[in-house]
Amino acid sequence: MSDEDIPVNIAVPKTDATLTVRVIKSFEYRTEKSLVLHHLNLETTTVSELKEMARQAIQTQPGWKPYRNLTLDTIKLYTKAHGAKTTNLIINLDHDEWIFDDDSKTLAELGLENESEVSFFNRQAYEEFKQHPDTKWES
Repeated sequence: MSDEDIPVNIAVPKTDATLTVRVIKSFEYRTEKSLVLHHLNLETTTVSELKEMARQAIQTQPGWKPYRNLTLDTIKLYTKAHGAKTTNLIINLDHDEWIFDDDSKTLAELGLENESEVSFFNRQAYEEFKQHPDTKWES
């Protein structure tokens, strides 16, 4: 296998990873914005630190004003590089075990690798959407 054949999620070390954080504003209207974080050390960065990095970026970077008043408290794996994606465009409603409930765990301990995508959202809104997964933007 040549270097060109090695998938980027394996070729790039976990100490210098890129993650996409899908910040979800509304499940019903499928409103989300992606925040790309570069040069993360997945072996030392905890779930709590990732949440704080994302919150800080939302508060300080341009283009995030509509997201600044959200209560974002939960992270869930969306997909890994070269992995299967959900058919739901906003969040995968199955696999609740993919929710990162332990803020003290490192991202590597939870199986994240380079080019993984996670969703960052309000847990109460997620639970309500799970009960009635209807989208309103199509109506």
